[in-house]
Amino acid sequence: MARVLRSTLGAIIATALALTSLNWATPAVARGATTPNAVVTWHIHAQTAIYDVGRQTPNAASRSFAMVQGAVFDAVNAITGAPYKPYLVAPRSRRGDSVPAAVAASAYRVLVSLFPAQADALRARYEEELARIPDGRAKRGGIAVGEATAAAMIADRTGDGAFDTSVTWPVSEVPGEYRLTPPNFVQTGAWYAFLKPFVISDPSRYRVPGPPVLTSADYARQLNEVKATSTNRTPEQTEAAIWWDDFHMVEWEMRRVLATGQRLGNLATARLFAQTDMATVDALISCYQQKRRWNLWRPVTAIRLADTDGNPATVADPAWQPLRVTAPSPEWPSGHACYTSATMVSFRTFFGRDGLPFHAYSPDSGTTRYFDSFAKAQAEVQLARIWAGVHYREATVLGDRLGTAVAREVLRDF
Repeated sequence: MARVLRSTLGAIIATALALTSLNWATPAVARGATTPNAVVTWHIHAQTAIYDVGRQTPNAASRSFAMVQGAVFDAVNAITGAPYKPYLVAPRSRRGDSVPAAVAASAYRVLVSLFPAQADALRARYEEELARIPDGRAKRGGIAVGEATAAAMIADRTGDGAFDTSVTWPVSEVPGEYRLTPPNFVQTGAWYAFLKPFVISDPSRYRVPGPPVLTSADYARQLNEVKATSTNRTPEQTEAAIWWDDFHMVEWEMRRVLATGQRLGNLATARLFAQTDMATVDALISCYQQKRRWNLWRPVTAIRLADTDGNPATVADPAWQPLRVTAPSPEWPSGHACYTSATMVSFRTFFGRDGLPFHAYSPDSGTTRYFDSFAKAQAEVQLARIWAGVHYREATVLGDRLGTAVAREVLRDF
């Protein structure tokens, strides 16, 4: 399990670091490094635009990050001689073209396309970063490469199905079938099941077994386990549940911690970030297709209406509340488990080993959690979703398996 930073001083320091990305403040990247990693710098800028200002949900943010990082990877790859197959394009470049300029241009152009209302703030950040680069042919060449890869990404994702509000979740009054969840009872996010994948050819190939029958002992056991979390959680479990559920996704900081901690250069960082973000999007697409297929009600609904499920081993509690707000999507499998397993599989594959130290800070929990392996984080998130009161145990296990399988295809083809 994770070790937890609990000291007041540690929390203050972590909070200060987290706030560096807010309100377009200058990021504190690669402290102590002689040359800041431009990819890490613009990943922080992207987080500011995508979440801190744009407030996109985690699934929508995954698409945005994948677009940014895919364009950044193609730009850096092109300038360094295209040692890897490009994701979309490898624009012509000259020896000595500026990598930082290419990273800035590619990230900036994609972000402006995604968030036109932030154009002024993004432009200010872009000009500030370009001002750090000496004027000349190298700078102009880097900008041209970055703009070309951004244009290719924007064109490729146009009409990809994102944010199609005409697509909705099927909602039913039949016991066991999905109903909109409290507190807001919103109908949103169903479009993700139909989103164009970044790498995999057919998201529907990845499937999970269906949930247990409502009247079965297995169903009652899983429901009652979630129900008991309201009184049986330890302080450690409560913190982990909040930490993993933070919309300020801790997995974003993990990428940067690993890149800086392992002293990755711009190309290696760009490749790590792009493959990880694309793996998570494609895993979530398959996951959302399975959510739609099984259309199971969430624990918050099932526990409150347990007197309608026909199972004598379940008892309704109309006032039951989960620790964390339930996401507006059906159960089975867990989306967060899909996302995190894809993330950890990407990390493990990239570095070629499981045992690497990393950490991340959550503003919601006010703590930093430390891990010494990717497997431990992958296992903890499954339990954390139960402790949060938002998923059944098997939904998290199956989400982990699905995310792992999709990520492996992405990594083979990336």
